[in-house]
Amino acid sequence: MDIFGTGQTSKTAEPLKLGIIIETKEFEKAWNALRFANTALGKGHEVKVFLMGEAVEIPELTHEKWDPSEQLDKFAEAGGEVMACGTCLKSRKMEGTEVCSFSTMLDCLALVEWSDKVLTF
Repeated sequence: MDIFGTGQTSKTAEPLKLGIIIETKEFEKAWNALRFANTALGKGHEVKVFLMGEAVEIPELTHEKWDPSEQLDKFAEAGGEVMACGTCLKSRKMEGTEVCSFSTMLDCLALVEWSDKVLTF
């Protein structure tokens, strides 16, 4: 039985293009956003993540229970694309990484235009 109690499972005729914008570095919220991204990839959907604001710090975040950087690494290793707001990185004296490319608002807009659905966390 599905989580909605209808007895039906969710089926999508074709893979979705999911854009996920993360603006938080709260451990549990960022961890859940990235777990969702990994789950969607695992189900065959195309997923791109854009880190904005304090979320650009996620690659450096570790937590005993909710480890968003570990989820981010899994996402990238599974073929997910991760972009990080360049202005947000610069304001923190950070640079893009191998996992998170240095990106612009035009890249964020392109993600939204590309997506069938956009989620924000």
